[in-house]
Amino acid sequence: MSFRRGVVRQSKFRHVFAQAWKTEHCIDDVRVSRVTWDSPLCAVNPKFIAVIIEAGGGGAFLVVPISKSGRIDQSCPTVCGHAAPVLDIQWSPHDDNIIASASEDCTVKVWQIPDGGLTSPMTEAIVTLEGHSKRVGILAWHPTAFNILLTAGCDNMICVWNVGTGELVYQLADAHPDLIYSVGWNKDGSAVCTVCKDKALRVIDPRRGIVLKVKEKVHDGTRPMRAVFLSDGKILTTGFSRMSERQLALWDTKDLSEPMAVQEMDTSNGVLLPFYDPDTNMVYLCGKGDCTIRYFEVTDESPYVHFLSLYSSKEPQRGAGFLSKRGVDVNKCEIARFYKLHERKVEPISMTVPRKSDLFQGDLYPDTAGLEPALLADEWIAGQDAAPLLVSLSGGYNAPPSKHRDTLRSKPPLVSQDSGTGAAPPSGCSVAAPTSTSTSVAKETEEEVPPPRVATRETDGNTERSKREDDVLNELLAEMKALRAVVLAQNQRIELLERQLARIEDGDV
Repeated sequence: MSFRRGVVRQSKFRHVFAQAWKTEHCIDDVRVSRVTWDSPLCAVNPKFIAVIIEAGGGGAFLVVPISKSGRIDQSCPTVCGHAAPVLDIQWSPHDDNIIASASEDCTVKVWQIPDGGLTSPMTEAIVTLEGHSKRVGILAWHPTAFNILLTAGCDNMICVWNVGTGELVYQLADAHPDLIYSVGWNKDGSAVCTVCKDKALRVIDPRRGIVLKVKEKVHDGTRPMRAVFLSDGKILTTGFSRMSERQLALWDTKDLSEPMAVQEMDTSNGVLLPFYDPDTNMVYLCGKGDCTIRYFEVTDESPYVHFLSLYSSKEPQRGAGFLSKRGVDVNKCEIARFYKLHERKVEPISMTVPRKSDLFQGDLYPDTAGLEPALLADEWIAGQDAAPLLVSLSGGYNAPPSKHRDTLRSKPPLVSQDSGTGAAPPSGCSVAAPTSTSTSVAKETEEEVPPPRVATRETDGNTERSKREDDVLNELLAEMKALRAVVLAQNQRIELLERQLARIEDGDV
């Protein structure tokens, strides 16, 4: 705790209270993965909890509704389409039903989870991204642009994909000489920060493919590091000192010569995973193998990083999922929630700020990033940047129907873009078979239509049947609208390629 002019520093987060949920609200019998990769192994959003689990003969992860509690049956369906262990999973920030998974089989797959959760094992992804030559261990969705996904693998390469089309739009093959430990977008998605096995922190513009800033030896230790962009453009890193003490450091991107603040904690071996909340400017440090979660507040006043408190328990954590602010309980002044992975259990832990009033606490809940993307993928690729579109949490958050929702969900099979032009598809794009994709879309449409209830009266049955027919009709209309948009975009691309080809033939290029 820091002092200023002899007075305890004032902060509404000084008394954040962390409490684990009761046993009956935990999820039991989850066979958490034993992979040695330092990822959180868990991803959470307001609808679902996803956990990477042990699987024989391939890679799998479990997806259950966030309201799920109690024992997980061994026959519970999983997402199991990878040929090797899954290393990382991340939910899309713009669609709570879309999740990406990275695997040792060198591929990244994007899945659409039905609203009620899985009813059968899911083996067919809606998009498969193939561009890495070694295992892929890092995923990062763009914070404001729809369907932009960054991946990093053990081939020391960063790829940026347009998931809506399956295209590899940017590839950074020469920026890192060694294994990449972590990648994080800044607030508007115009740059990423990375840390690498060579101990350097880099700020990179992925669209131009250039390294903007480099800081050698961010932490002197040889153990893995992590880096995360803060909302004001500063970067927070975790790593190890030369004496193997775990460290937290804050860096100003305008001048990386010296850190703004450094804090040393202990000599544990576990990698510190930072979880950042831009609304409260708090950072939670969750060490793999630790029994504690530390939390800090980052401010503009020295010493800039202020230790608040820690949550301590008897059992170490294998990983943790961090719930987005849209999912917390504002009526209980809950500002954050973790899902702590034990060896066979998932335990929710709530972080709350004690308040006597039952009214909505506006100072604890500034407007937060909503589901609606600020940009489409093509707009970001064309060079545009935009801050996240914010929503109010007053009265709790209810997701509005997204106008972009069907762009990925009902997209047609990924066709080769050389139709009529002779141009080859982009390197690393997996081309889906038309029949399988069409069938999967049809299945998804069937799954999303609720099963008919047994009608007690004939009039009730007619009403139910009419409602189901309307739902199916709306689904079909939405699919047709999405297909038209994609066809229009492909026509524009074909025209552009034809013009480029004509210029080349005329010798203008």
